[in-house]
Amino acid sequence: MALAVLYSRALSGVQAPLVTVETHIANGLPSFTIVGLPDTEVKESKDRVRAALQNAQFKIPAQRITINLAPADLPKESGRFDLPIALGILAATGQIPKDKLDQYEWAGELALTGELRPIHGALAMTYNASQSGRSFVLPEQNAAEAALVKKATIYAAKSLLQICAHLTGQETLSRFSGIAESENEDSVYPDLDEVKGQTHAKRTLEIAAAGGHSVLMIGPPGTGKSMLAARFPGILPPMTETEALESAAMQSLSHGSFNISNWKRRPFRSPHHTASGIALVGGGSNPRPGEISLAMHGVLFLDELAEFDRKVLEVLREPLESGKITISRAARQAEFPAQFQLIAAMNPCPCGYLGHTNGKCHCTPDQVSRYRAKISGPLLDRIDMQIEVPAVPQEELMRQRVSGEKSSVIRARVTESHQRQLNRQGKTNSRLSVKEIDQHCALDTTSETLLKNAISRLNLSARAYHRILKVARTIADLSGVNKINNQHIAEAIQYRRLDKK
Repeated sequence: MALAVLYSRALSGVQAPLVTVETHIANGLPSFTIVGLPDTEVKESKDRVRAALQNAQFKIPAQRITINLAPADLPKESGRFDLPIALGILAATGQIPKDKLDQYEWAGELALTGELRPIHGALAMTYNASQSGRSFVLPEQNAAEAALVKKATIYAAKSLLQICAHLTGQETLSRFSGIAESENEDSVYPDLDEVKGQTHAKRTLEIAAAGGHSVLMIGPPGTGKSMLAARFPGILPPMTETEALESAAMQSLSHGSFNISNWKRRPFRSPHHTASGIALVGGGSNPRPGEISLAMHGVLFLDELAEFDRKVLEVLREPLESGKITISRAARQAEFPAQFQLIAAMNPCPCGYLGHTNGKCHCTPDQVSRYRAKISGPLLDRIDMQIEVPAVPQEELMRQRVSGEKSSVIRARVTESHQRQLNRQGKTNSRLSVKEIDQHCALDTTSETLLKNAISRLNLSARAYHRILKVARTIADLSGVNKINNQHIAEAIQYRRLDKK
């Protein structure tokens, strides 16, 4: 029977469901049909495959060729199905043996010469292929990325001819075993001791890094808000293998491939304030991850927060709370993880100089109020820590010697606190549920009275109350204290700056 069956992978969000590529050769007028909900890129593969087979000196049967990509209700996109379609035709016509095909999964775009071109989403596909117990064959440009899945058996190929030689036993493809090594983090990120002054802001970032909290910095232009944010990844705890793999998978889905030099580096995303809502959270007819997912286990920095369109900022509400985003379209739905740390910065008023010692600001209270109202109350309520970043005194700015702590010193404290949280509850303090807050953030009488007074005077919401407790828990962890006391609560309250306005 002129039938061949191969396996490949589609992409649906971060998942890579199995696709069975069935090839049938039948008598009749010559034709080449692809069925199974293919998009334009997949439909065009028949022309690429035909040319690649001809240029590789294979025979194309003058018969009825039918390719079925099952399951039929799963959308298929991209040129990754070129390779299994070409191999299916060769196997169905007896030009290569069928006996080994079910041991592998295949993905690769074919050039007209028969060479293999790289694909996107290789990391997600490799991970799922490894779970099935089959080896994965893909273009050599994607091999180093795929090798990040340590349990996977990967074979890298340059061309269709090389794969055919492997299947016929003329030449054996060797298993790819490249391993990416991460560089010393001290050489990757700029150092926090380069920022002069701003002791309070540095303390805030240390707490945020230790507990996974979000931060909003408000201050005049030139006070170092962007410098502080750019140095924040350098004080975050090292990435685990799982975190690095999840982060790399997001980069692979979006950019076509993952840059191996970024392995185990915390991503730092800084979209311009003209970005759309889809750019931030993801979308499209074939949903792709947005900035919040590309910042997975890293930092999303929104500079000039008040300049973003208000509707765009509102899309951040649910991901900040849940750590994921679901993209719904008429034909399909995709869910992307979005466990990122939000670091935002904005000016205190339209001109930017409210409260500055130079006295430049002439904004009226009404103008200031309208400017700050661009950030909605519900969004602001979800930001754990809100601080002012004042202008640095001239004498501090002109001082040659830098006296601040280096990022490596701060990161050591952050890592110790982070590990303490994982040992206690298996997650960072920012991810604690209400039940876990009651368990791990119990207060003594003095601390409870202090917090009650703060809730009453500042008119705090239930969400703000819980976030104060989470921040206080992180402050206690940095101090190496098991029980939260009134000093930790008092400091945590100070980081709800805008609740006092």
